[in-house]
Amino acid sequence: MDYSSYRTIAVTRRGPEGTVLDLQMRALNGKLPIADHDGHRELAEIWRDVGADDSVRCAVLRGEGQGFSGGGDLALVEDMAADFAVRTRVWKEARDLVYGVINCDKPIVSAIHGPAVGAGLVAGLLADISIAGKKARIVDGHTRLGVAAGDHAAIVWPLLCGLAKAKYYLMLCESISGEEAERIGLVSLAVDDDQLLPKAYEIADRLASGSQSAIRWTKYSLNNWLRQAGPAFDTSLALEFMGFAGPDVKEGIASLRQRRPPRF
Repeated sequence: MDYSSYRTIAVTRRGPEGTVLDLQMRALNGKLPIADHDGHRELAEIWRDVGADDSVRCAVLRGEGQGFSGGGDLALVEDMAADFAVRTRVWKEARDLVYGVINCDKPIVSAIHGPAVGAGLVAGLLADISIAGKKARIVDGHTRLGVAAGDHAAIVWPLLCGLAKAKYYLMLCESISGEEAERIGLVSLAVDDDQLLPKAYEIADRLASGSQSAIRWTKYSLNNWLRQAGPAFDTSLALEFMGFAGPDVKEGIASLRQRRPPRF
């Protein structure tokens, strides 16, 4: 499998046999990985290639720079609000990202540090084993932007941490630390930040050395809980993208650019 065409994801192999794939979302702005047009598309496509790569037994997803992921590039958001064709394309990518992670037959481990927002957070929380640094800052920023919490929110947050917590954090856009995320069940583990990558690689190596049929079929079976929530996810994603055509998202974009609270 040739991963050289990926611009926003650095793909390397770990171990003597290269069975663990390290996927690092690049911080092309020098600070945080941001999902621009290419980044959003590539994060949706990578799971197809990982699944088709017979040499891979496990994948680790992590971010570069100051955090795990910084959300959508505002230029992309503006294009989505202004252009039906762009909005339709990104909607398909968002759908493919969620189902791509769920249906990829290889186990996925995420290592979440610093801020975690947007498309990167989608893959991070849908990963089979999600590990967060205790100081990580997780936030679903959709309602702050003026659109419904689509993406992964409806399909996985209520299952992981319960409906009451999901509504609180998703409707209010409240930030949650990695330590608190573990406490409420949103992530698998929280560790000291300097132990994040060693722990992620340790778990990935254990998954790669185990029975591949047993591990992959266990993932497939458990993810039927997520597939059952498919209709709720599809509805939330449609409502999110309907919001990108509405008036509130314009104020949401303006408030982010001007670094002020939105006035809806």
